[in-house]
Amino acid sequence: IKTDTEEGGGGAGERPRMGSARKAYHAGSWYSDQEDVLRSQLESFLASAGPGTLKEVAPGSTLKALIGPHAGYSYSGPTAAHGYVNIDPSQVTKIILLGPSHHVYLRGCVVSGASTYETPVGDITVDVETCKALLKTGNFEKMSLRVDEEEHSLELHLPYIAQVMKGHDFSLVPIMVGSIDAELEKVYGEILSEYFGKPGHLFIVSSDFCHWGSRFRYTFYDRSFGKIWRCVEHLDRKGMDLIEKKSPTEFRDYLEEYNNTICGRHPISIFLQAVNLSGVESSIKFVHYAQSSKCLRETDSSVSYASAICYSSS
Repeated sequence: IKTDTEEGGGGAGERPRMGSARKAYHAGSWYSDQEDVLRSQLESFLASAGPGTLKEVAPGSTLKALIGPHAGYSYSGPTAAHGYVNIDPSQVTKIILLGPSHHVYLRGCVVSGASTYETPVGDITVDVETCKALLKTGNFEKMSLRVDEEEHSLELHLPYIAQVMKGHDFSLVPIMVGSIDAELEKVYGEILSEYFGKPGHLFIVSSDFCHWGSRFRYTFYDRSFGKIWRCVEHLDRKGMDLIEKKSPTEFRDYLEEYNNTICGRHPISIFLQAVNLSGVESSIKFVHYAQSSKCLRETDSSVSYASAICYSSS
């Protein structure tokens, strides 16, 4: 796997600091770096999202995965809570976290070289042994601590994970996903399908949805839907429907047709492959959708956020 940064150095192939603690690099900007403030905010978001959709639509079933956003908490925190509120921490022993790379060009997937992920609401133990097992497949590389810390798509899920799992023993497998083709999505999906089928394993997939506006170089607008924000929502829900169908092929075709700027398209596609190849009967349901603002003019911009749950009755 060839790895480079957009700046031309210090990429995922840079020598990692083994056994290091990954700092909460974006605390104090994307979310509060004060424990009491952050904990209070998370508790408020989770309370507002309660009691959770899983108990309503499939009581007695097992939560297998979440899809959730990774923007600043003032924007996407409430949407993320609609996924996290469904977690029963007593049923989770290992979390596999998949997120896209925003700053480093990757032709594959990389795992963390850190042993601990720090958050203002409690540190998280990285599952070093599972990371090593993934490296042994020959399909993963290890990211440097610098690359790990600069990426926000994984970090924005860490405080939520630490909050809902507080007091329970678990470990985290952080995986950063590069820009890969359908063939590699299936390769990684097959590797990870083994973990999807195991009891106590929970997948969390990090992705925002449409980034609309000239600053994102994406201004698709079908006027038949009326206001711009309604068109954006229709476009997002079209993709969400295909994710609920668990169809990575149709999802990829949709992305090629509309070029919707779903930044976690590759983590989502790997996840869909893992679900289908696992042999586990499961369902995916989106439980919340929001936009950072409602675009009315072509000079406006917005980012969409969505949360989904994946569950199994078996």
